Amino acid sequence: MPQEEIMHLLKLNNKIFRTTQVYLDKVLKKYELSSGSYPYLLMLKHKDGINQNEISEKLGYDKAMTTRTVIKLIKLGYLERNKDETDHRANTIYLTEKANVVIENILDEIHKLVQLMTKDMDDEEKINTVKSLQKILMNARELNI
Repeated sequence: MPQEEIMHLLKLNNKIFRTTQVYLDKVLKKYELSSGSYPYLLMLKHKDGINQNEISEKLGYDKAMTTRTVIKLIKLGYLERNKDETDHRANTIYLTEKANVVIENILDEIHKLVQLMTKDMDDEEKINTVKSLQKILMNARELNI
C-alpha cells in the first residue's frame, strides 16, 4: 500500500472518530452526558458493581480520568459509589435507576448514528467494514500503547 494511502486511512479514522464525537456530544447534551462519559454507563449496564480500576482497564482510560468522570456521573445522579467489601481501598460503582432509563435513550441515539453512517451500504459492505476495522484494531493493539 502506498504511503499516501496509509496516511489517508489515518485521516479517515480521525475524521470519523471526531465526527461521531461531535454528533454524540450534541444528542447526549440533554442528559448532561458527553461522548466521553456515556461509555461508563454502557459498560456498567453489562457489568454493574465493578470497581473503578476495572472500569479504567476495560475502557482503556487512566485512573484519574475514570475518577473525574465517575464523580461527575455521581453528581448527575447516574452512578452510586460504595466501598468494595473485599478491598477497602477500592470503590464499586453501580448504576442508578435514572441511568437505566437514560441508557435506553443512549442506545437509540447510537443506533441512529450507525444507521446514518452506513445508510448507503449493503449488509455485505457493513460486515466487511467491521471485519477490516477489527483486524486494524488488533494490529494496533500489538503496538502496546
